[in-house]
Amino acid sequence: MGAPTDPIADFLTQIRNASCTGKQSVTIPASKLTLKIAEILKREGFIENFKVGEEGVKRFVRIHLKYSKGKQSAIQSLVRISKPGLRQYVNCQEVPRVLGGLGVAILSTSKGILTDREARTQKLGGELLCKVW
Repeated sequence: MGAPTDPIADFLTQIRNASCTGKQSVTIPASKLTLKIAEILKREGFIENFKVGEEGVKRFVRIHLKYSKGKQSAIQSLVRISKPGLRQYVNCQEVPRVLGGLGVAILSTSKGILTDREARTQKLGGELLCKVW
């Protein structure tokens, strides 16, 4: 029996590794949660685009990474906060600002997966999944 897996951590690690090595795209197994996170990363300008594909019964998402002119990745850091062994929850007053608003915290709330700004606007707290900058 293998160790319990954390699909969000795997997702973030694959993106982090691909952006460090300068790859143009990375293919990752898809889930509703990873698709929502990819959607937020695209909306916030951290990735170029993403596409969902299927291979038999397996769904996957191909993420096209974004780089500046000097081959500098748009993603400086991706940090997993809440882990399966230690969940991190915040209420609406404790939702963190990442680098004074330059980065994004992604939360799982009762209204779905939201950024820190959206959660503060809607006065929602939730599980702090990760921070990106």
